[in-house]
Amino acid sequence: MTKGDKAIEQGADKLDELADKAAAKGGLRAKLADELADDASFLRKLKPSLIVARAKGEAPKDQEPGATQVPAPSGSQHARQTGKSGPNPFAVAGVAFALGSLLAKAIDWRGHAHPRR
Repeated sequence: MTKGDKAIEQGADKLDELADKAAAKGGLRAKLADELADDASFLRKLKPSLIVARAKGEAPKDQEPGATQVPAPSGSQHARQTGKSGPNPFAVAGVAFALGSLLAKAIDWRGHAHPRR
C-alpha cells in the first residue's frame, strides 16, 4: 500500500466514523449518515493504486473496492461490423446543404414578391 493509498484509506475511515456518529445522534444527521457512508465508499475507489490498475486494464472499472479482482479479458471486445451501417455521412451533408440552399433561395424569392413598405 502506497503513501497515497494510506491517506485515502484514513480519510475514508474518518468519513465512516462520522457517518456512525451521525447515525447514532438521530434526526437530520441520521439522514446524512447514509450519504457520508456512500462518500467513504467512493473515496476508497479513488486510491491511486486502483486508478493505475484500472488505467492499465488490470482492474475492472465497475467493481466495489475490496472485492476480488477479475483479470481484464484479452483481445478486442468490439465486434467488427460486417455490413454498412448507413449512408455516407458526406453524401448526407451534401444533400442537406443543397436542400438548405434551395429553401433559402425560395424564401428569398418569395420575399421579393411581397416587399414591406
